Amino acid sequence: MFVMIAGGGRTGAQLASFLVSQSHEVAVIEHRPDILAHIHRELPTEVVFEGNATDPDVLERAGARRAQVLAACMQGDADNLALCFIARTRYSVPRTIATINNPRNAWLFDQRFHVDVALNQAEILASLIEQEMSLGEMLTLLKLRRGRYSLVEDRIQKGSRAVGVALRDLPLPPKAVIAAIIRQGEMVIPRGQVTFEEGDEVLAIVEQDAVEELASLFGHPVTAVGEPR
Repeated sequence: MFVMIAGGGRTGAQLASFLVSQSHEVAVIEHRPDILAHIHRELPTEVVFEGNATDPDVLERAGARRAQVLAACMQGDADNLALCFIARTRYSVPRTIATINNPRNAWLFDQRFHVDVALNQAEILASLIEQEMSLGEMLTLLKLRRGRYSLVEDRIQKGSRAVGVALRDLPLPPKAVIAAIIRQGEMVIPRGQVTFEEGDEVLAIVEQDAVEELASLFGHPVTAVGEPR
C-alpha cells in the first residue's frame, strides 16, 4: 500500500515510521526546516519530500497519482481540508484521512471536502473516557475492523451474574465470543462446561454495541456517566 502523509510533525512522523516498519510504501511531505532535520534522522531519505503539500508540483513529485491513501496531518485545518479536496478531485486518491486541530472546525471535515475519515483528538479522548467510566474495570485491549469489534479484558467480580454459571449457560450477547479465561495465572480453555469463578480474568471479542451488555454479566451494572454506582 502506498500512503502519502502531509506533515512531518509528531503524528505524521510516527505514522510514517510505523508504516515503513510494516513494509508499506510511504511519502512524507514537509516544508519546515527544523521538522525536516528531525525526520531525516528518523526515516529513510527516499521517503521524505521537501515542500508544501498543497503545491501540485510537490504532490506530483511525491507520487500523488499513485497514492492509495492520503493522511493530512498538517498544523492548519484549512490546509488539511484543501489537501483532501485536491487529492480526490485532481489525483483520484481513493482514501483520505485528516486530523482536526481545532475541534470547532470538526463540522467542516466531511464529504464536501472529500474527507473520508476525520480524526478529532478531543472527541476521541472524550469517547474513551466515557467508555472507560461506563464499563467499570473492563479494559479495551484492541479495536478491530475500524472499531466495530473490540478485544476486551475483565475480571469476574464477587456477586457477578457469571459466578457459578457454565459458559454454555451464560447469556452472552449474540456477537460476543469468550476467547480465554485466566484462572490463578493459568489459562483455562473456554469450553461449554467450564464454570466461571470469582477472580477469573476473561478475554472476549465483542461487537461494539454489545460491550456494555457483556460487562454487566461480569458484575458491572450499566450506569450513565457521572451517576454513582
